[in-house]
Amino acid sequence: MRLGGRAAYLTNVADREQLKGAIDWARQRRLPVLMIGHGSNIIWKDSGFDGLVICNRILHYKEEPIGDGADSTVLIKIGAGENWDKVVERTVSRGLTGIEALSLIPGTAGATPVQNVGAYGQEIRDTLVDIEVHDSRTGEFVVIKQGDCGFGYRTSRFKTIDRGRFYITMITLKLQRGKPVPPFYPALQSYLVDHGIVNPTPHEIRNAVIATRQAKLPDPVLVPNCGSFFANPVIKETEYAKLQATYPDLPNWPVGDGKVKIPAAWLIEQAGLKGFHDTKLGIATWAKQPLVLTNRGAETSQQLLAFRDKIIHIVYVAFSVSLEQEPELLP
Repeated sequence: MRLGGRAAYLTNVADREQLKGAIDWARQRRLPVLMIGHGSNIIWKDSGFDGLVICNRILHYKEEPIGDGADSTVLIKIGAGENWDKVVERTVSRGLTGIEALSLIPGTAGATPVQNVGAYGQEIRDTLVDIEVHDSRTGEFVVIKQGDCGFGYRTSRFKTIDRGRFYITMITLKLQRGKPVPPFYPALQSYLVDHGIVNPTPHEIRNAVIATRQAKLPDPVLVPNCGSFFANPVIKETEYAKLQATYPDLPNWPVGDGKVKIPAAWLIEQAGLKGFHDTKLGIATWAKQPLVLTNRGAETSQQLLAFRDKIIHIVYVAFSVSLEQEPELLP
């Protein structure tokens, strides 16, 4: 977002030894530590950070085939500092399926488990096997299995109960050789139909996702933004029924346990906030995708948060549904 205060110290780490050395350096000086990837899903407080920010640049990529058939499985160990979209591109070029719908998501591989990154029907928890981390409590490197990550919709233990405890150094994914299995996310299915693609390959799904995202989302390199700013609300089926009585075209996705997910973008647009620009605060919703907030001249994160609160309030008054912020507010 090009906003927020400054950190007292910053360093890059390229391997586990450098990470441990940086942490030890900070501890000797009694400084707090934060580790980030590319910072693409972060809002920095204006007060800055009186400690050490570690930028994860641990690179690694290794495939371990299991079986040799056309539909065999491949384990892939990925350094947490690897560019995520480059990882997706590489797996797709190898004919592997499982993460192709997560194309063009900015950031690093190590950041994907933190909020259980997902898009177009896929989530990182669907293919994740385990995560290697440095445990700040014990000072040891340990492996956390997928089932112990506390994954939920756009969340995990790394974002909630253990926020700040673990520094992710490596992730292991389990992908399949072969073609993606339908049904596909509605936006992808529409693209496939429009382009006459009947039995898509991972590469064709990746191309569809890239085309769809580029048509709707601004490039963060050119337009200051941190992607989808709000998560899709998950509400009770009874609450959805009340809304549907008034808004029969309200989209929904049943998620089980008597709950339904509804699109935050639809709520924001129906509230008249698509392409809304608050000139006083210097923040706007993107004209093609109201989930995205862009910096149009703001100078502080406080302006961004005030704009966020305005969107949340207007949507709640209109629909009695609370929107929740996706990007992390640090420190």
